[in-house]
Amino acid sequence: MHISKRKVWSILCSVLMLTVICSLTVFAAETEKSYEPAMYATVWALIPPLIAIGLALITKEVYSSLFVGILVGGVFWSGFNFEKTVTHVIQDGIIGVLSDSYNVGILVFLVILGAMVCLMNTAGGSAAFGQWASTRIKSRVGAQLATIVLGVLIFIDDYFNCLTVGSVMRPVTDKHKISRAKLAYLIDATAAPICIIAPISSWAAAVTGFVKGEDGLAIFIKAIPYNFYALLTIVMMVAMVVMKIEFGPMKTHEKNAAKGDLFTTAGRPYESETTQPNTKGSVMDLLIPIVALIVCCVIGMIYTGGFFEGKSFVSAFSDSDASVGLAIGSFFGLIITIIIYMVRRVLSFKDCMACLPEGFKAMVPAIMILTLAWSLKAMTDSLGAAPFVEAVMKSSARGLMNFLPAIIFLVGCGLAFASGTSWGTFGILIPIVVAVFEKSNPTLLIISISACMAGAVCGDHCSPISDTTIMASAGAQCDHVNHVSTQLPYAIVCAVISFITYIIAGFVQSAWVSLPIGIVLMLGTVVIIKKMEK
Repeated sequence: MHISKRKVWSILCSVLMLTVICSLTVFAAETEKSYEPAMYATVWALIPPLIAIGLALITKEVYSSLFVGILVGGVFWSGFNFEKTVTHVIQDGIIGVLSDSYNVGILVFLVILGAMVCLMNTAGGSAAFGQWASTRIKSRVGAQLATIVLGVLIFIDDYFNCLTVGSVMRPVTDKHKISRAKLAYLIDATAAPICIIAPISSWAAAVTGFVKGEDGLAIFIKAIPYNFYALLTIVMMVAMVVMKIEFGPMKTHEKNAAKGDLFTTAGRPYESETTQPNTKGSVMDLLIPIVALIVCCVIGMIYTGGFFEGKSFVSAFSDSDASVGLAIGSFFGLIITIIIYMVRRVLSFKDCMACLPEGFKAMVPAIMILTLAWSLKAMTDSLGAAPFVEAVMKSSARGLMNFLPAIIFLVGCGLAFASGTSWGTFGILIPIVVAVFEKSNPTLLIISISACMAGAVCGDHCSPISDTTIMASAGAQCDHVNHVSTQLPYAIVCAVISFITYIIAGFVQSAWVSLPIGIVLMLGTVVIIKKMEK
């Protein structure tokens, strides 16, 4: 077949143009990938989250504060270029975090938990448990201690802890006129602090994964007695409940709650959510779904870790994917709950289905805050917060060996506070600690890893953009800014005492000496606060 020269040249030109376009596309992609903002890995990387946190505490409005922080991060990344700012915030920020499979798994878990809580409330299980508990829990102290005990028992995962303890204990604490802010604090103080000292938890799995070249689980177990912030938080919380001490903004909330106002401020997003309890409901309609949820979530987590492929229980838990495991477990927990309610004729199928969108709507505030917090973290990551902190730590590590646990604790606090993530803080600091100490001082290695974990939990507690803090607010159905502002003074007191204890531990290098000193300091501080607040 004859082809004219014109057609040949046309084909050749088309191929050449296509090649050039492909080359330009690849070049553009590589350029975009290798793009590094002028503020990368500098102190400016920590400014966006600090702006968001400051605005949230000042304005008492969390959504706009988080968005302003995201916007500032996008502006810093783009070098004040409008188009780059918009695409980075929307595409790499909001869309990016919502397309991340781990984040989606957490959102699925959150929505299903919301549906289950709505089911238990509509079935009358929560009301029945409240009535049952009221005959056995006679005082405000008893209600708070019961909340703490339940929080300690649910040590698998902090998200699961926050939402489960909140849904179970809220009717009891409301009956005894305990403020929602105090309930949120009790939930938050028994979520991450318990998970970070429990060898079988999603947090233990995360930490062991960051300790490369070492027996991560063995190090985690050895580090438990040195995890001063977690241990002292529990000591402080119990002591203050038993001695009936409150201070700071929490004192105002508790005084108002005693008069019948559980919220204190105008921000009470869940107050209007009232459900008519089902008279057919019993305590079993709360306990069976909760037990089913716990069992299914444990099975879901070890399934993702390869337990049914021959791994041991501990190994499977260490290798588990918490996001997928909790989503799978909560899904089966929801199915079991619906079947049980239908078999017992507590709720009809139609009533059960009506609870699904209602549970979703109840979790919308938490989902919005989580999405914005994750987007803010994406902005911080793109500005190189992790390399900046790593460079600062490495430059100062060698000359301050005995003070390093206390320094690591402070750095962990600051990084988790600014980024709103404990696990991200583990990932940055633990490899540095291992590199510094693995061949020189095994004891300081253990203490410093504990300091990293403790600092991460402390910063997580103080930060309005922390997902655990957001979950605690959702579990207690408390205004988020109220929870942050009332918890902050408590967390700071515990952080100061933990910092002093880490200085002591860096020199004595013994938990048998430093931990008792820390406990005595904490109890002494609580007694002094009681005398000052009279």
